[in-house]
Amino acid sequence: MAILLGAVFGTAGSALAGPCAPETVENTNYVICTVDPAKADLRLFWKGDDGAPYRSFPGIADAVTAKGKTLVFALNAGMYHEDFSPIGLYVEDGQELRPVASVKAPKASGPVPNFYKNTNGVFYIGDKGAGILPTATFEKQRPDVRLATQSGPMLVIANKINPIFIVGSSDRTRRSGVGVCADGMVRFAVSDDPVNFHDFAQLFRDHLQCADALFLDGGGGAGFYSAELGRSDFSWHGGYGPVFGVVE
Repeated sequence: MAILLGAVFGTAGSALAGPCAPETVENTNYVICTVDPAKADLRLFWKGDDGAPYRSFPGIADAVTAKGKTLVFALNAGMYHEDFSPIGLYVEDGQELRPVASVKAPKASGPVPNFYKNTNGVFYIGDKGAGILPTATFEKQRPDVRLATQSGPMLVIANKINPIFIVGSSDRTRRSGVGVCADGMVRFAVSDDPVNFHDFAQLFRDHLQCADALFLDGGGGAGFYSAELGRSDFSWHGGYGPVFGVVE
């Protein structure tokens, strides 16, 4: 659910000074945010000073404001358990707060949960910039990172759309993801219309020029916050777990 903060979502991208702007690609509406990982203060948020999960974007914004900063934008940073703890690897300020999770799906009837679909991946930022690696590769290389989040499936792998995705699939919902792109930029995308995995991956590879991209969440978990765009989404799950945020 999107809550308006007083700005009009349809504001033309050219009139916006910040890193995020609405875009329509192939008749699907998105918000696209571009971040230079060498310059922007991109952080991960999960728990406040009281040890409890933030769960909401305004809660994070208030905590940032209390420290004399501004939350520029935020979005969910991956899937989470019922207690709002991250599913899989979670590194915040260089501290590993959750270990890498198995990428083998638990035995259960029904469709395989997205987290366990091939290929599971890790988004990270370290001394050499941002990257996205298949989880198995990340574990072998174990780069030094200041933040990392594990999710799945990867949307784009070495400039190729994940082959498990079906062209024209009817599995359409709101989705969020992150890509590491040709110019070294990190680009986040949140769809405001239903989109299938193949088209979402194509957005990252062909429109945003991202050689690697990772799915973060879908449906009611695909949340976004921007005071400039007048957005503060509320999760149908009762709150968010890990959250990306850019702070100034």
